[in-house]
Amino acid sequence: MVEPRPVIQNGMPPIRRPDRYTDLMPAPSIVRVKLSSEAAGAISITPVVVRDLPFPELLEEIAAVCGKDVVRSAEILRRGNLVSGATRFRWPPLELTTAELSTALAFLPDPEPARPFAAARCTQAVFAGPGVLIALERGAGLAHRFLRRATFWDALMQASTEAVYVTYRYRERADLYRAPLSMEQRERIRAALPLMKNRILARQLMTAPFDSLNLFIPR
Repeated sequence: MVEPRPVIQNGMPPIRRPDRYTDLMPAPSIVRVKLSSEAAGAISITPVVVRDLPFPELLEEIAAVCGKDVVRSAEILRRGNLVSGATRFRWPPLELTTAELSTALAFLPDPEPARPFAAARCTQAVFAGPGVLIALERGAGLAHRFLRRATFWDALMQASTEAVYVTYRYRERADLYRAPLSMEQRERIRAALPLMKNRILARQLMTAPFDSLNLFIPR
């Protein structure tokens, strides 16, 4: 039986959802899933991996594609086939009533537009622009060069004060915020790139035409 993940609201300590949701519905607690890569050229060289996936995690993968849409989720469960990101999921077809599936989906997080952006809890920034998506993890941004105490991540968070809420992302299990960047902010970010320990990524960002940041805060 799988415990639902705790939910953090407005910086308060985690609270538990009422009861285990698998006690409330006849859905399987575990689903045997076959995973294969959908990446180009991977079909012939990547073996199929079999995993026993908790049913809530399978629902999260489905929600990443269609949100908490009951009709579409039911169709995907019956089909037993889903492509999420670069991975194809296959499982024995599952049939749930509308009430059962609605109960299950109710335990997945919802978008919460009232959540303010909290830079201290941000774990990933994605530089976005025309043809550009470059991800930077918090740990890589905090890594500083020898004899330097300031970090590139600090400069990045200072440029993100106007981040606005976008939605909840099920695949990342995080709330997504977006911060538009003015020309001046972009120049300040580029000026801070020498602080970054990863020189390859720093050179890539120096010339990348990014104009906004996608910021993720785990729920």
